[in-house]
Amino acid sequence: MFNLHGHLVFVAKYRRLVFTQEILEDLRTIFSDVCENFEATLAEFDGARDHVHLLITYPPKVAISRLVNRLKGVSSRLIRKKHDPSTERALWGGSLWSPSYFAGSAGGAPLSIIRHYIEQQETPD
Repeated sequence: MFNLHGHLVFVAKYRRLVFTQEILEDLRTIFSDVCENFEATLAEFDGARDHVHLLITYPPKVAISRLVNRLKGVSSRLIRKKHDPSTERALWGGSLWSPSYFAGSAGGAPLSIIRHYIEQQETPD
């Protein structure tokens, strides 16, 4: 069986500058754990102060919308719980993520190109 590759982009609610290096490291762990539950693999991850990029390898049986909903829901709940004071001020409570997202199939582009693009994000200190 073959696997699919997808490039996902999630944006923080109100495009707020909420992500620190510590929060991004926590997000990487959370996203990786959620992917494992879907028999998927987080192949690459990076982010900037207001958005994140993920490169995920997943089996064809996985509905990408279901995976995205779980990634965003679990990460929002856990990040807001752990980093409440800093995220509360930036987001006025409520959700961590904007309701929209970008999901692109990486089938036509070499994974090395997509991986390089994600690695080049302006990760906060």
